[in-house]
Amino acid sequence: MNVIATELPEVLIIEPKLFGDQRGFFLETYQFQRYAEAGIHRPFVQDNMSRSARGVLRGLHLQNPLTQGKLVSAMRGRVLDVAVDVRVGSPNFGRHVAVELSEENRRQLWVPRGFAHGFVVLSETADFFYKCDDLYSPKDEVSILWNDPAIGIDWGIENPSLSAKDMAAAPLSETKNLPTYGQV
Repeated sequence: MNVIATELPEVLIIEPKLFGDQRGFFLETYQFQRYAEAGIHRPFVQDNMSRSARGVLRGLHLQNPLTQGKLVSAMRGRVLDVAVDVRVGSPNFGRHVAVELSEENRRQLWVPRGFAHGFVVLSETADFFYKCDDLYSPKDEVSILWNDPAIGIDWGIENPSLSAKDMAAAPLSETKNLPTYGQV
């Protein structure tokens, strides 16, 4: 597998090795030892999948204090996937990385604990897969405004389809219950 560093040192792009021929392909989507060598060493305890239509934007979400790291990929379709450093006191606070994930490029994005996550669907539909290193905890959910100008994400879409929760999210500067750098 190929591990690609991003502008945010903790966020990684993973390109699993693909073995293919005229019959199809084989792809190892996770193997503990190889991912641990890349710095992703916590065991995964929950897998999630979502299906969304073109223009659906989910995010920006995280949990705190029960934080989650997420290894994410698009199993079908294309998405623009975003990780934002929201750890109070981080030298990269408020900075983000945006990466296209698709069934064609088979890339994965490692979104570490303490980072908000979101994606927008670029294809007709997308099946999005998450491996999480801690359990989902509704009481620990935090949402940040998807189009907060202070973060400055270019989603490439003007009027996304949003959930009520995402429409009501506050900008980062007004968001409470953020994780602290060095403690997640």
